[in-house]
Amino acid sequence: MQILLNMLIEWRPAIGEDKPAFRLVERVLNFDLDTGEIILINIFDEKAFPILRSYRDIEQSYKDSYVAILEKDPFANLMVREEELTDVQRKHRDAAWEAMAPLLEKEDADYLLFASTRGPLIAAHIRNSARSNADGSISKLSTRTVYKLQRRWWQLGRKKNAFLPEFRKCGAPGKPRRALTTNIDEDHPKVGRRSALAISSGKAQTGCGIRMTEETYRKFELGANRFYKNREERTLRRAFELTVEKYFAVTYEIVDGEPKPVLPESDKLPTFGQFEYWYNNVRDSESEQRSRIGDTEFELKSRQMLGDPRRMGFAPGSLCQIDSTILNLYLVSALDRTRIVGRAVTYNAIDVFSSAVHGFALLMEGPSWVGAMLALDNVVRDKVQFCAEYGIEITEDEWPCKGMPNAILADRGEFEGYNANSLVNAFGTIVHNTGVRRADWKAYVERSFGIADQRVVRYTPGYVPPRGRSRGDPDYALHAVLTPDEFRKLYLCYILDYNINNRLKKYRKNQFMVADHVPRYPLDIWNWGIRSRGGLLTNPAQDIVRLNLLPRRQASITARGIHFAGDLYYECDLALREGWFVNARTRGQSRIEIAYDPRTTERTYLPLDGGTKLEVCHRTLASTNLPALDYYDAMDYFALEEAAFQAGESRHLRSSASLQSIKEAIVGEATEKTNAALAAVGRMSKRSRRAGIRQNRAAEKEHEREQSKWSLGELPAQNASNAKNDSTELPKYIPASSNLDRIDELIEKGWSDK
Repeated sequence: MQILLNMLIEWRPAIGEDKPAFRLVERVLNFDLDTGEIILINIFDEKAFPILRSYRDIEQSYKDSYVAILEKDPFANLMVREEELTDVQRKHRDAAWEAMAPLLEKEDADYLLFASTRGPLIAAHIRNSARSNADGSISKLSTRTVYKLQRRWWQLGRKKNAFLPEFRKCGAPGKPRRALTTNIDEDHPKVGRRSALAISSGKAQTGCGIRMTEETYRKFELGANRFYKNREERTLRRAFELTVEKYFAVTYEIVDGEPKPVLPESDKLPTFGQFEYWYNNVRDSESEQRSRIGDTEFELKSRQMLGDPRRMGFAPGSLCQIDSTILNLYLVSALDRTRIVGRAVTYNAIDVFSSAVHGFALLMEGPSWVGAMLALDNVVRDKVQFCAEYGIEITEDEWPCKGMPNAILADRGEFEGYNANSLVNAFGTIVHNTGVRRADWKAYVERSFGIADQRVVRYTPGYVPPRGRSRGDPDYALHAVLTPDEFRKLYLCYILDYNINNRLKKYRKNQFMVADHVPRYPLDIWNWGIRSRGGLLTNPAQDIVRLNLLPRRQASITARGIHFAGDLYYECDLALREGWFVNARTRGQSRIEIAYDPRTTERTYLPLDGGTKLEVCHRTLASTNLPALDYYDAMDYFALEEAAFQAGESRHLRSSASLQSIKEAIVGEATEKTNAALAAVGRMSKRSRRAGIRQNRAAEKEHEREQSKWSLGELPAQNASNAKNDSTELPKYIPASSNLDRIDELIEKGWSDK
């Protein structure tokens, strides 16, 4: 154990002993290792004097863990720079130093450490410090003052700043002061400055508020919690007024049927200054903000920002943020420029490591999985070929961002309802979703929309300011001139410029980037990451990417085809070769997963071999009654058909009930007539009623023919009248006999003989 001057030694209790009430920390003032003696002083004892200890005892205690060496000096706060001292502090310190310097700087100052020589030296110093005043009196230091300063000199490390005054200990800092009564009188005066009313009236205690008691502060707390810490966004003054009305009213009176608070005189009410002073002392900014704006808004706009989200991206492609926004620009139709098509939706994919734009998509549909799907498709596309489609010729070095990222961070929108298992299984890409209303968790892609709005969209014809349209402003939609493809071309030019020339002023470079002098531009950071860390991108085939991006759904294999939804059935070569539909007719239906493009119902796809192959399915001939609608349009049509069917149920029930009533009436009447005819002819056996069915049928057939035959052409009116009045009976038609009738007679005769 090495002993040094001013070293701090703390004595600690043994294991199992109670912790002492006060810490015992001693400072080394002098030592002599030859004799094994060390002089120390307790730095926290206001009446301490130097004591003598054995070095061997201290060393053994150190080995036994009863002694510890303190690295931090408890009085280090007094060792400040000269520039940080106030004039008052410097004046007090210099006066004490001037009084003690002759004693402390003496050659025999070390004799002050010993009790036998300390007293005479201090007495001599007091005598020598005496001086005559202007009035003839003599002033000198007191013995108590000298001992106090001498002790402070030792305890604080024998530095000049040991004599700095400790103003921070004056009064009762941090200790609340509470009055026992609210009454203000000679025995209980009101503390603080007098009010303007008190000064003008000459009364010391008029209109200056009340004495602050524990009960008053309790009412303040109730009022602040009820009227200020809520979502109603009241001002502090209004909350104070409501607090006074609620908690300081002496009674209530009924005015127009409503209770009204009756307040005491102003000198018995607290002032807003008292309320504000109290609230500022107990104010908790985080609790207040959470109460007034809610936890979600607080986390978004008011929380502390101590981390660095850039650390989530180790290399290019390790994490990609994707989000969408509605474009602040009206567009016109490419088919007819006189038609305004509204505002498009823009999707951006930003690489977290470099802030480079990895991909984008612009579509006229609302935010949906289709837009996110197109953005991811653009992420893995070759950018040279993509730009060439819009007449922009670039080299691969100008936009090298191509490939599926290792992870995707999106909000709880398009990716929330999508089954991300296909992305994980096929590409190893993990999909993360942010919390509800936590746009700050994907700040880089959110900021990219603001930069694009400032540099491309703003001041373009058809631009819509964020503040919206004010009275007298022109109609922004009427100024639109760009088609969707023209804006895509403009946006591509902006992306190329952004990746190369947008300086990231607040990008925190690591030590390796600093050593390699990497410029703060997205493309330079991207290229450095690819060279140094290899990147975490994969480059699958475009068709396989699109297949795995398409949403999935369970379909049924039926005898009519692969049933997708509604009246949509599909067939494919694989199903026909393997006899899926025949098996479904004989063995029953089965389920299969298909991928579909929400933009059309013309075809669907069968993912095969874990999503690495696909089989295209086309609609069956029976399902071509509808055009190749959008998936959502088709679902809407089927939903309307189902709704119409359900609405027709009541119509069917009404018509069925009406038909049943007619049937019952006709059948009832016929039953009565038939029963009457049977009663007229007497009792007949069943056999006799069935005996002449064939002849009866023939006669009835002739009667039906006579009744329903057509008479083409009109008869003369006289002949028609004569024919109507002629009651002569026409000869009855008797059909010629046939062999069938003879056979029936023989069969009937044979049965009768038996």
